[in-house]
Amino acid sequence: MQTRPSSPIGFAPPPIDDDSVRAVERVLRSGWITTGPEVAALERELAAFLGASHVGCFGSWTEVAELVWRWWGLGPGDEVIVPAVTFAATANAVLHCGATPVIVDVDPSDWNVSAERIAGALSPRTKGVMPVDLAGWPVDYAAIRAVVESAPFEAANDRQAQLGRPLFFADAAHSFGATYRGHPVGTQADFTAFSFHAVKNFTTAEGGAVVCALPDGFDRDEIMRWLKVWGLHGATRDALEKTRGGQWQYDVVGDGYKCNMTDIQAAIGRAQLPKYPEQLERRAHIASRYDQALGLLNGVQLPAREDATRRSAFHLYALHLGGWRAAERDALIDALREDGVPTNVHFIPLPRLTVHRARGVDARVYPMAERHFAEALSLPLHTLLTEEQQDWVIARFIHHFERLR
Repeated sequence: MQTRPSSPIGFAPPPIDDDSVRAVERVLRSGWITTGPEVAALERELAAFLGASHVGCFGSWTEVAELVWRWWGLGPGDEVIVPAVTFAATANAVLHCGATPVIVDVDPSDWNVSAERIAGALSPRTKGVMPVDLAGWPVDYAAIRAVVESAPFEAANDRQAQLGRPLFFADAAHSFGATYRGHPVGTQADFTAFSFHAVKNFTTAEGGAVVCALPDGFDRDEIMRWLKVWGLHGATRDALEKTRGGQWQYDVVGDGYKCNMTDIQAAIGRAQLPKYPEQLERRAHIASRYDQALGLLNGVQLPAREDATRRSAFHLYALHLGGWRAAERDALIDALREDGVPTNVHFIPLPRLTVHRARGVDARVYPMAERHFAEALSLPLHTLLTEEQQDWVIARFIHHFERLR
């Protein structure tokens, strides 16, 4: 009989090691702890990792997403298509701009939004689409791009007229390190934003990054400069620039925000990045062990992990309990918690949240999202999970699944 591990099982502890601690200490002792050389270095290293030319780091995924939408000129009367199954931040970034998130249902084959669903929601008011790589599994980027490029569009400013179609903005908060058609996720959309929050595979405690991959003809250097300026109160020079000879003067060109990443945060990321490919393989191994143990259970839908064109970042091991009701799933969560097994649900669908119900969104219009909410369950998946701990998770899951089914 499987015995309970002596050490507690975490759901998603951050991968902080001695190198991360030393990197933070080095920055703390350097005398420069806000945005500076460490952030610039992390941006260069992320660009090399992603095969991208223009990468910027900011204080959070949500901050940089709002900045991008404001650069685009999003405002009242505009619409952005988002999936029903995602974290609140996806739609919040649109709401912050005074625009309308148009929520569409998801595909039960992988619980991502499909190109067909997006196509059915397009209107002349659509100024952008924001698909989500749920749990680290990439959407079908090529299919969505084909839909976006043929979408009806009414430009409201010069930037929109230059692109001539809705903006394709990928919410890759979960998919840093995933691949699509052999290339890292990050350059398949016009903009791609990653989250480096504490529970993510790759973390800077808080923070995020954006890749600008707009078509040729756009001045990507100037766009990244705009995002940096508006992410720092609209000021034309940051703190480091003002220390350089003859450059202390600055202007404030608009009522910007405070969205910068600090050098302390960047140091954590820089310590992790060289190890990240190995960490991804470790996560893939853990997911494979789950697959082997749980794949024969009747009614369990395993998460998508790899096919001919996509490979997951293995952010979550989010399975589905086919045909279960939410109350039954919750009973399983409670039973596992009593056995020391932490779980989670990703996510409560947007139509169930008060902020969207108050806008008149009806959850009953989203049957697949409702099914997802009832059936979804995420098991622990992180690089600190030992085989002994995972064996306990598997054993208790199978026991309670069969008991409650």
